[in-house]
Amino acid sequence: MAHEEEHRVHRSGWLRASVLGANDGIVSVASLIVGVAASEAEQGAVVLAGVAGLVAGAMSMAAGEYVSVQSQADTEEADLKMEAEALEKDPEGELEELAEIYRERGLAKDLAKEVARQLMDRDALGAHARDDIGITSELKARPMQAAFWSGAAFSVGAGIPVAAAWAIPFAWLMWFVPAVSVGLLGVLGAMAARAGGADPLRGGFRVCLWGTVAMAATALVGKLFGVMV
Repeated sequence: MAHEEEHRVHRSGWLRASVLGANDGIVSVASLIVGVAASEAEQGAVVLAGVAGLVAGAMSMAAGEYVSVQSQADTEEADLKMEAEALEKDPEGELEELAEIYRERGLAKDLAKEVARQLMDRDALGAHARDDIGITSELKARPMQAAFWSGAAFSVGAGIPVAAAWAIPFAWLMWFVPAVSVGLLGVLGAMAARAGGADPLRGGFRVCLWGTVAMAATALVGKLFGVMV
């Protein structure tokens, strides 16, 4: 019988970085545009602020994701190196350790040891990486992938409110940019929730809520101080 289940865990790395980047791009740059517009700045200054926010934010997101995920990758590498040394120095002890893991999962003593032996004969480090440390190929840290998707997604998300601020009449900006941004946040949140197997309505609602709060807060700051922020 064919195995028809489609698991989603392999998407977690790029999906997390993409969703975070796009959400942050829309929210931060739309909020920046609304805040500057609320200070009664000219349209050119509003667009310039949005473009600057897009460039700076994309670079910041990519760099931040790379550093964060690279730290995880370094930790994984150190653990694998430690495990490889242990396998070289005490293979029997590592065999017992792996067998104990399988016994704790419900296998009989002899069967657990036989499973551990066969797996170690095939790929000792891989078996310990997966079942002892918890490192798998699907969840392994990929710094460059995370950095690329995060920066690219931020740019795409931020580009939409910037384009709106440039293209529409200035009189419409204060309601049009927030409306478009909240709508996009809802669609993006629902799509991300669906891709991850969660409730699309709940996913869309929560990002719309926090995006609205962020834009309202920056608009209030711009209005109160009457200066470009």
